[in-house]
Amino acid sequence: MRTTRKVAALAALGLTLAACSSEAGSQAEESASSAPTAAEDVDFPEGSTMAELNEAGAITIGTKYDQPGFGLLNPQSGAPEGFDVEIAKIVAAELGIPEDGITWTETVSANREPFIQNGQVDMVVATYTINDARKQVVDFAGPYYVAGQDIMVAEGNPEGIEGPEDLAGKTVCSVEGSTPAQRIRDEYPEANLVTYDVYSKCADDLRNGGVQAVTTDNVILTGLVAGSDGAFELVGNPFTEEPYGIGMELGDTDFRNFVNDVLEESFEDGRWADAWDRTAGAITGEEAPEPPSVDRY
Repeated sequence: MRTTRKVAALAALGLTLAACSSEAGSQAEESASSAPTAAEDVDFPEGSTMAELNEAGAITIGTKYDQPGFGLLNPQSGAPEGFDVEIAKIVAAELGIPEDGITWTETVSANREPFIQNGQVDMVVATYTINDARKQVVDFAGPYYVAGQDIMVAEGNPEGIEGPEDLAGKTVCSVEGSTPAQRIRDEYPEANLVTYDVYSKCADDLRNGGVQAVTTDNVILTGLVAGSDGAFELVGNPFTEEPYGIGMELGDTDFRNFVNDVLEESFEDGRWADAWDRTAGAITGEEAPEPPSVDRY
């Protein structure tokens, strides 16, 4: 059963689209059929972000397009798929907004805060680690998942990298604007850090021998490993905690509280676990973990 689910998920997420286009199409239809139903007859305080979005019947959400299991663009449907995407759909549905009322905007690590601050998106759900520095410029609901920074290497681990301390003198790739990249700069300066805007470019460099390792959150790397046709492996030694939150405009406490309420309800009623099982869980082969505690700071 695990193997069957994994193959179906890989096809759907675009990792084997060239050979499995029919499976991808089937998975896209399944995803559409399992989309949360938009709430009806909801009532929000006048002038609130919730009321404005509900009245518009539309929302713009930033997510990533290159991270299998969390946010990956399906070239057949033209829409992103993954755990982040499903979490965003749950929030939109509670606002009374159907799936076809969502406009997806690709966000990379470096532009998440600017997109929120400039009003280009209403919220960002994009493997977005909550930290104190970011909380100075945007607000966060959540966390809805806690990942950990890990390292991806070539199959067989020819460099013998077992943890971040082994990156000294090695060329390691991450994404600019991400907490993993900054951690390497701050805590492991002996590593030769190379950064790009998306992790797929890091994966290309690892495949071509341009770097010896790629570092970011373990769930992101797991998706890249799954789609590498055996070229990569995960060291499997996470050395941080990365709480993923939903980013929104700074100071919009009512909206943050609303999204936190939605997240907690999804933890309790099974929607969160179902979203995991159909996306990231289908790739990792792991059942949904216990959901984290929401931080209502």
